[in-house]
Formats: sequence, structure tokens, C-alpha cells
Amino acid sequence: QVQLVESGGGLVQAGGSLRLSCAASGRTFSTFFTGWFRQAPGKEREFVAAISWKLGFTFYADSVLGRFTISRDNAKNTVYLEMISLKPEDTAVYYCAAKKINGNYRSWYEYDDWGQGTQVTVSS
Repeated sequence: QVQLVESGGGLVQAGGSLRLSCAASGRTFSTFFTGWFRQAPGKEREFVAAISWKLGFTFYADSVLGRFTISRDNAKNTVYLEMISLKPEDTAVYYCAAKKINGNYRSWYEYDDWGQGTQVTVSS
């Protein structure tokens, strides 16, 4: 099992930026993908970005492409989500998740371990 702890959320004005962190511990060597998902009130959890742990391949939802950047620091077992040009529609609880097996990184139900989430609120 992998333990994940998110941090870095907060309140920001539209156009601003934030950097989220996801610190992993435990059986981190078993992770194939680390993903970021978000869930707004009354909406389903949606894919934001993912990174393959060993090779660093990155994938993004169309809604965040060009504004968000996912990266990792293998030495620190930490994944980051750099968010710029934030919009009110980016407001949500952001979750970090770990997936053991290759494939289908966009589906939240394919992930094995989850963090507790961090709130991001973008005011207009």
C-alpha cells in the first residue's frame, strides 16, 4: 500500500497560480502512475493529469492542457501539480492517487491508493 499526502491548496484569484504537492510513502516502488483528480461539489471525480513514475511520461485533461504541469521528484517520492492561469471552474478538491498497473490512467476507479485531498478555490 502507498500512503499519499497532498498539500498546497488554498484560495486564489482568477489568473493566479498554485502548486500542489503529493508526498508518497510506503510501497512506492509498486507505483506505475501517479495521477491528480479533482471533484467539485455535485460533480463526478474527473481526471486532471498523470505521470508515469519511472519514465516520467505525462498526460493531461484537455481542460488543463497548457495551464497545468505535472512533475515528479523520485528522490523525494513527491509529485507536483503546477497550476497557472487558474479559472473559477478549477475550483474543486484535488486528490492525488497511485496506480500499480499500466494502462487507463484517466479512470479514477483504476487507481489503488488515494490521498485525503486538498481544497483549491479560485475566486472570480
